[in-house]
Amino acid sequence: LLQDKLQYEMRLQYMKHYFPIDYTVQVQYEEVLRPSNITRLRNGTVSEAALRYLWFHISSQAVLRIREVLPEKHPSWKYTQELCQLFDALGKEYSKYRQTDVEAVVADLVKLVHSEGAESRRKAVRPKALLDNCLKVMRMLYGVPCEW
Repeated sequence: LLQDKLQYEMRLQYMKHYFPIDYTVQVQYEEVLRPSNITRLRNGTVSEAALRYLWFHISSQAVLRIREVLPEKHPSWKYTQELCQLFDALGKEYSKYRQTDVEAVVADLVKLVHSEGAESRRKAVRPKALLDNCLKVMRMLYGVPCEW
């Protein structure tokens, strides 16, 4: 379901065409998770379960950041609302994990993503780029067939 919602056509329509040209969202530096970050963490012997835990927290936070800037009547509001609901459902799966169950580097990143005092480490990112990274990393971690 999540993979269906993140199809290229939907990301293009809702996250690019419905936004002004060169529109960006302010996110924390740690909220941008790229495949290269995953490769680096894998090489640092971080477990797949911990990487998936990290992906979930960063991706759900990215969707919330996008939704924060949208008025309810915006054409992309319903799409981001559906993504939030899918991440909420996925959150039930990850709620059994505690930060002590994952490697320290991942636990520290998750704490940074959810910390409020991180205003100094802000970065401007296009909404579509956030979801592009979300999908690329999801495919990297879960393989092509993903049930969510």
